[in-house]
Amino acid sequence: MKITDVQAIIVKQPEISIIGDGSQDTVVIKVFTDEGIVGIGEVDSSPYVVKAIVEAKTSHMVCMGLRDVVIGEDPFDVEKIWYKMYELCYYYGRRSVAIHAMSGIDMAIWDIMGKKLGMPVHKLLGGSFRDKIPAYCSVLMPDNEDEIKRIADTYLPQGYTGIKFGWGALGQSEKRDLELVHMCRKAMGDDPKLMIDIGMVWKDYKTAVRLCNEFEQEDVYWVEEPFKPDDLEAYKRLTHSVNMRISAGEEVGTMFEFNELIDKCGIDIIQPDISRCGGITIAKKVIDMAYLHKIPVIPHAFKTGILMSASLQVIGATPNALWLEYCCQETVLSKNLVKKHFQIDSEGFVNIPDKPGLGVEIDEDILKKYEVK
Repeated sequence: MKITDVQAIIVKQPEISIIGDGSQDTVVIKVFTDEGIVGIGEVDSSPYVVKAIVEAKTSHMVCMGLRDVVIGEDPFDVEKIWYKMYELCYYYGRRSVAIHAMSGIDMAIWDIMGKKLGMPVHKLLGGSFRDKIPAYCSVLMPDNEDEIKRIADTYLPQGYTGIKFGWGALGQSEKRDLELVHMCRKAMGDDPKLMIDIGMVWKDYKTAVRLCNEFEQEDVYWVEEPFKPDDLEAYKRLTHSVNMRISAGEEVGTMFEFNELIDKCGIDIIQPDISRCGGITIAKKVIDMAYLHKIPVIPHAFKTGILMSASLQVIGATPNALWLEYCCQETVLSKNLVKKHFQIDSEGFVNIPDKPGLGVEIDEDILKKYEVK
């Protein structure tokens, strides 16, 4: 079997708000083979830049578009293909959007392998540690108490074990952040887990220490991404100074960056995004790195059902997975891009897909309706 083509398809809802909601648009990756098997993937990045990287014409030996790199390759050489992509996009790659684009192609290749063998991807990754996983609701932070209460009253009765509020209204001031977190705890009650994704807005170490200590009084389970991912020293100082769990990882890719974050920074929870980190090939290596450091793995997944399915496949093969991040933003793509979008049961669990490959099917009508030509 050989790869014959790669498509990067931009899809977006009609209007895009300048907020921290990555489910408003996406890039769907399709990898075609000479046996008629088509693998699907997704990239959470700048859609237009990803498409350009995939479709770029060859410049010279270490500056090739990713489609040209993978055409003619056997999908079962997935590790070889990953390193080939990495080496041949050296001039514009190594980190950031090139790794994101590689992630979508890698995801689609794993989908092809699973479809060819008639097995779900988690079986190819080493087998099933579980057939379901508890989910937490992930939403943007509203700017008022009524909307916070509406979210809590809507999603907690559905079975979600907790809610993560992130970005949105956070970051205006220390006082306002504390008020919003207090509103969240009040609306949710004492038992459900409350997580806060502060969205990299804290500017200095001492602010982070003060607010983490205050959040601890509201029984916040973790604080996510307090700093930019390159600010490793601030992460290291913070994790050694507070009792609060600190999580990070959605913004980084390749083993090199994860090694920096895990080995040097004392992170409590690592959150690789399968559509950014380098794909499933890198995620399975991050799992092993995290296991050595006794760190739980909770993939970041704030996109559509394609990324959710890839995250569930990785979670199924992860011994130290805790939760599924379930994107509850009410956008057309987050709920409708795949057929039979994942449902949470009354006990708060989502099933690991057991169909071949990623285990999901794109709704081609929705894809065509929202595709950007």
